[in-house]
Amino acid sequence: MLIPLLLSQTEDIEEPAQDTLIPSIQPPTGVVAIDVPNDEGHQIVVRWELSPDDAKLASYVVYRAEEGGEFSQVAVLAPGTDSMVNNNDILDRVVDFYSAELKSLKRDLRKAQRKADTDAVRELEASIKGIESELEATRKQLLRNMVPYIYKVAASYKGYEFISEVSEPAQARGQWFHLGRINVLVAMIFFFSLVTFFISQAKRGKNLFLRKIAGLEAIDEAVGRATEMGRPILFVPGLSTIGDIATIAALNILQGIAKKAAQYDTPIIVPNRDPIVYTVAREIVKEAYSDAGRPDAFNPDSVFFITTSQFAYVAAVNGIMLREKPAANFFLGMFWAESLLLAETGNISGAIQIAGTDASAQLPFFITACDYTIIGEELYAASAYLSREPNLVGTIKGQDWGKATIAGLLIVLTVLAMFGIEFAVKLLTTV
Repeated sequence: MLIPLLLSQTEDIEEPAQDTLIPSIQPPTGVVAIDVPNDEGHQIVVRWELSPDDAKLASYVVYRAEEGGEFSQVAVLAPGTDSMVNNNDILDRVVDFYSAELKSLKRDLRKAQRKADTDAVRELEASIKGIESELEATRKQLLRNMVPYIYKVAASYKGYEFISEVSEPAQARGQWFHLGRINVLVAMIFFFSLVTFFISQAKRGKNLFLRKIAGLEAIDEAVGRATEMGRPILFVPGLSTIGDIATIAALNILQGIAKKAAQYDTPIIVPNRDPIVYTVAREIVKEAYSDAGRPDAFNPDSVFFITTSQFAYVAAVNGIMLREKPAANFFLGMFWAESLLLAETGNISGAIQIAGTDASAQLPFFITACDYTIIGEELYAASAYLSREPNLVGTIKGQDWGKATIAGLLIVLTVLAMFGIEFAVKLLTTV
């Protein structure tokens, strides 16, 4: 049994009375420190056997030191606690606080120096020096990788601490790979293999089947209707910026629609809210006319910028619908509260309407007021669907097979887990 070590005692005490004698408390034993696996480091887990007198204790106090250095307190834990993870979570927040405070004080110091306020400068310099000292002291307490640390745990009782033996040294290390995520690695390799296989098949000229998307199938119908009626096509590429994936998907669809409009000599109107989207859309439509062999038919005024103001833009587009009476309206990209205003106005004008967005909150409005709605991922697949470019078609086909495989695997694992197969349960909890 370990002999308790007393950290602090009262000096110069006369002969103590019987009730003030140092209590006999057994310290925790078997202190072990090990690196936390599958992390980026800066974490060590400390475990110990509870003191036999655990019920009497006020707390457990954990101390840490670099090998050969002085111990410092890192945690105070409730009785009954037999482990802890020593990391930098709290100290990182303290460092962030001191860093922000230091930045603010230095900004105030520059202002005081410009005003030549010597008293304020002197006070701020003293405060900055104090904060820098605290920040440096805090940073020294951070747990570093590849540094050997030793730990000991004290059982605290009525102001006395009874210290365990010191643990063996432990070092925190960062791992390159999370061994608990091997299944994710296997899934990624399988998925990329599928995509590579289908891209090679598409490049060899194999006709890969893609599920029909009603909204995209209706594009020819909408353009044909506008051509027959001698009325224009309206294309709204959403209200977001070029950095939005939905905007990029909409511009990909615009290229196919503009090419068809050029072939049939049907006017196309593309109003824009974002200046960069306007520039890209204009080049796309211009290129589409060139690809169709009719570059002279491109009207630069057909693609234009309106305003960055959300509802001012919507009011302008609604006015275009009511004045120009387009036979086909396309609302594709990112939309917000204006979706119903646009779709309802288009519905009143009698145009055939095709909408598509990945904004799930706006889909109900488009579904209600439009003839066809392209939902979520269908918007991203549209460019492959329309262009039949081998790289895009192969990628979409690989994704479809990958999703089908994952769905099937989840069903099989769920059934096995229902029968208590441990392997299936473990695999499901780590996916």
